[in-house]
Amino acid sequence: MAVHADPLRLVIGDKAATRLADNLDIHTVGDLLGYYPRRYDKRGELTDLVGLKDGEYVTVQAEVASASSRPMRNRRGTISEVVVTDGRGRLTLTFFAKGRQDWREKELAPGTRALFSGQVSSFRGKRQLTHPEYELLGTGSAGVRAAEYAAELIPVYRATGQMQSWKIADSVRLALHSLDVPDDPLPLKLRQRLGLYGYADALRGIHRPVDLADKDRAVLRLKWDEAFTLQVRLAQRRLAAADYTAVPRPPVEGGLLAAFDAGLPFDLTLGQVQASAQIARDLAGEHPMNRLLQGEVGSGKTVVAIRAMLQVVDAVGQAALLAPTEVLAQQHYRSIASLLGPLGMAGQLGGADHATRLTLLTGSMGAPARRKALLEAASGGAGIVIGTHALLEDRVQFADLGLVVIDEQHRFGVEQRDALRDKAGDGRPHVLVMTATPIPRTVAMTVFGDLDMCTLTELPRGRAPIATHLVPVAERPHYLARTWERIREEVAAGRQAYVVCPRIGDEAGGGSGQDRRGADRSFEETAGYALDGQDEDDGDGDGAPARPPLAVLDLAAQLSEHELAGLRVGIMHGRLAPDEKDKVMLAFADGLIDVLVTTTVVEVGVDVPNATVMVIMDAERFGVSQLHQLRGRVGRGSHGGLCLLVTEAPGESPARERLAAVASTTDGFVLSRIDLTQRREGDVLGTAQAGRRSSLRLLRLLEDEDLIGQAREEAVELVGRDPALAGYPGLAAAVEALAEHERAAFLEKA
Repeated sequence: MAVHADPLRLVIGDKAATRLADNLDIHTVGDLLGYYPRRYDKRGELTDLVGLKDGEYVTVQAEVASASSRPMRNRRGTISEVVVTDGRGRLTLTFFAKGRQDWREKELAPGTRALFSGQVSSFRGKRQLTHPEYELLGTGSAGVRAAEYAAELIPVYRATGQMQSWKIADSVRLALHSLDVPDDPLPLKLRQRLGLYGYADALRGIHRPVDLADKDRAVLRLKWDEAFTLQVRLAQRRLAAADYTAVPRPPVEGGLLAAFDAGLPFDLTLGQVQASAQIARDLAGEHPMNRLLQGEVGSGKTVVAIRAMLQVVDAVGQAALLAPTEVLAQQHYRSIASLLGPLGMAGQLGGADHATRLTLLTGSMGAPARRKALLEAASGGAGIVIGTHALLEDRVQFADLGLVVIDEQHRFGVEQRDALRDKAGDGRPHVLVMTATPIPRTVAMTVFGDLDMCTLTELPRGRAPIATHLVPVAERPHYLARTWERIREEVAAGRQAYVVCPRIGDEAGGGSGQDRRGADRSFEETAGYALDGQDEDDGDGDGAPARPPLAVLDLAAQLSEHELAGLRVGIMHGRLAPDEKDKVMLAFADGLIDVLVTTTVVEVGVDVPNATVMVIMDAERFGVSQLHQLRGRVGRGSHGGLCLLVTEAPGESPARERLAAVASTTDGFVLSRIDLTQRREGDVLGTAQAGRRSSLRLLRLLEDEDLIGQAREEAVELVGRDPALAGYPGLAAAVEALAEHERAAFLEKA
């Protein structure tokens, strides 16, 4: 049986295939064999029961300590309670039945060992599983499955209430029995040189390992599959890009760029000068630029991007800037217009002689404004067009698109980058991708491996420092009162503050803007972006309080009436209408609002130099990079910034460790590595944002740095010899499957 696309029902039967599809989104043999065990239990070794968390669906190997039954009080039937142990901790298994359950006490007699599967909960202080599924382990009882677990290691799969781990294992066993891999994805010479398992041996080794060494060799081989396939895909993209032509856009003496530089009220940093020089050389070339500009929060990436856009406009081309949200697009429009001044006012009173025109295009614009923006883009009247996903629509055309600038690339897919690039007509436009989230080398190689990179690490001279402190209200509740006093002091000195909450509030009017916890998803969904590093379950032992997260609407009302009474408190969140968002941000930027209570809608790109205080409520509910981005909204002027991380997380919790790391450094590159160790690879790669399974299941971007680097070298060499992979059919199929994954993610995001 071939691996990738065969329907499961032919191998495991209709019933099991239906359950896998409905519960785990597994549809093919390839899906099933790519669903790797989450851990392995050693035969005879009991599972540690102390670390179980409420709400978690678990499969544990344990020994029965006692079993008893009693009649139910208020209705007919019996309750059986079976207590199991690992020798230290205990777990109660509760079974309800209409009749007697004597047979269960006999089957689960003290000393019996079994696999138990169910959802963890607590009742009267005791950790329990209610009506769990179980499979006996041993040799003497009816129903024992010694043959199924003959190996030393028992694979344990991530399961659901309808699909237990051992049922998944049954299906995997049948798939492995029918397995046939005619074309191994990894080339034979590469496998031999590195001493790697063949693909079939690797699948058997990860699902049915003989011992730990067998499992480790299988994992190594499958990590190579992930790294090598992805690097081959990126190498092909780089090679294909080299074949495209672009209209050269060399610098023009005495043009808009020269006038812009002459009017800047500050000196460029060394990093900005070097990055601009690299970009200028790329723009002057006959092949399309594909460059990533990454930089620390507040390092001046926007100025570098403006200089690149003006160079293209000077060369009689157009530039488009794609932002993930309307708030950020509007912010870019205002800030670029302010920096350009008369240079961006073509056709307007006060415009410079050779000015260009800025146009904003977003999905919520009214029909007249939208028609005007479309006409200015299509006619070439606008040299710089700034917009959101609306720029990707078919009806948006450009007269001569020479440069595409994509802000916060991690919120867009590769296919979306291509969709805008295709609007250039003949040839290809140059592409500049920006991200304010510093990226470790391995992430860059894995996510942005088809792009050249330049990095800004220094802040502009005169930029004020930002001090970050924890406010541990559980231990020192009076610190919170001091937080509000500190805001009053800053406002009294003529400055402003942000207060960030995890959700909007007003669940009664919830609508599409809220998820099951009321979190502000409208911003993140618009961006195709999930809350960075946020826990799946609140109160799951990471230190998050059991109460609901604080809400903008609730806290703003409270602060206005009590702690910040007398101050001008504004509200900002993703459910506001676009014109209302713009109105609020303009009022805040103009100093008409003292304190802005907001969700993470202000996380990226919002620039109000007079804002000096950032208070983040329930800070443990945010990830490291998100906290760093939010902190970057203050200290953008001449006054020092202050970031206060308010938390109820206990002192020894992982959440407090995460917050302490953020407070200890403002170096985003240091924090990015901490962030990556705490987040799922899918979050970093962007696949989780599309609601799809990550293409990386075993590879860990920091742990496997050397492997990724080696895979990149091997991929470049192989693609250089055989770009179409004609001699490697198995690899070609794997790369095509990865490309389909990208396209599917693009369709969901778009």
